[in-house]
Amino acid sequence: MHGCHIDTHYIIFARKYSVILRKTDSHHLPPLQSPPLLQRLEPDLPVPVLRLPHLSAAAGKQHWGNLPGATLSLAIAEAASAAKRFTLLLTADSQSAERLEQELKFFAPTLPVLHFPDWETLPYDLFSPHQDIISQRIASLYRLPELEHGVLVVPITTALHRLAPTKFLLGSSLVLDVGQKLDVEAMRTRLEASGYRYVDTVYEHGEFTVRGALIDLFPMGSKLPFRIDLFDDEIETLRTFDPDTQRSIDKVESVRLLPAREFPLQKEEVTRFKARFRERFDVDFRRSPIFQDLSSGITPAGIEYYIPLFFEETSTLFDYLPQDTQVFSLPGIEQAAENFWNDVRNRYEERRVDPARPLLPPAELFLPVEDCFARLKNWPRVVASQQDVDAGAGRERFPAQSLPDLSIEAKATQPLAALSRFLDDFPGRVLFTAESA
Repeated sequence: MHGCHIDTHYIIFARKYSVILRKTDSHHLPPLQSPPLLQRLEPDLPVPVLRLPHLSAAAGKQHWGNLPGATLSLAIAEAASAAKRFTLLLTADSQSAERLEQELKFFAPTLPVLHFPDWETLPYDLFSPHQDIISQRIASLYRLPELEHGVLVVPITTALHRLAPTKFLLGSSLVLDVGQKLDVEAMRTRLEASGYRYVDTVYEHGEFTVRGALIDLFPMGSKLPFRIDLFDDEIETLRTFDPDTQRSIDKVESVRLLPAREFPLQKEEVTRFKARFRERFDVDFRRSPIFQDLSSGITPAGIEYYIPLFFEETSTLFDYLPQDTQVFSLPGIEQAAENFWNDVRNRYEERRVDPARPLLPPAELFLPVEDCFARLKNWPRVVASQQDVDAGAGRERFPAQSLPDLSIEAKATQPLAALSRFLDDFPGRVLFTAESA
């Protein structure tokens, strides 16, 4: 059972989440037929489940401890919901980031929760990320600067990657509206320059096709592809469609197109890339697959580890964050960052000897650990831990404890005996929740 409890009165049981909520006087208890408990967690309701300590708007670090099980996510969800600023949540690995993302959505269903996924490639890999991963990354980066409230969940190792400058991504979007004039050939050229791939049938993010007066395309960051129906040179209708059946679904009034890559592929940018490549590397360019593929109009696999050559300067994830941001981090991110950098250095030394594939040094592709944590000092930060802490200045100990083992013994005469004993001894009300009926 993944859970904990806080004082008395409420407990939630679920396959993924279980937590006993804060102690409340009996005359404040809602009747059993009251609205769903999760409504109590919405940011517009005045009574939080947990009593949270004051969060200063000034830069500095606090420690929250004794948050076992899903209480950790509950505390972060309530703090982010109540805050009048954006929240960055840093985890030690991708698995904990994905789990926390789901738990935050469970506890605060109205809170915008973004996930900035890892490329899922190793440093200096010869592979490129899947288009769905790129789509989610680009969509999150595009939304970040305009968000004043919400949470971005990201592994610390992902936050260390250098990114395209903000002006590239934010300045490369295109909005199509019903009634708008559209030159098909110019549109095709622009899509290809933005990294979209021309295909016979559109199934995945970053693909498009043209069939007479119809243009099908799957924009990055979109859940569904779109079908553009032209009348002469004017957009007559815009519809979503099912990529599996290819059948149209709903009409829409506008479509926003984001670039299909985290780097530009326009002719002038490719020319600048090749010039910088020549300046940086003393190699035979005729034998370099990166150089030759780009010269032939092919996007090379693993090109992401040459992104700095496309731009005058790069940005980091921190440059995309709203100015008014607070940071929550989990224990272990410092060690995870150090381990990642050690891996980067080792892979660089192992692979730099290939004359056909020269490498950029690690510091040009990744933010050094000390620089990363120096950036974090610019914002208020809470280190939230499941482990116990001693209460004191800047250190908050929550009154929580783990639930006993309430596992169902399927082969026992009474499979729910442990739960039954707990219910007999527990003095408060009990609320059961489940993922489905």
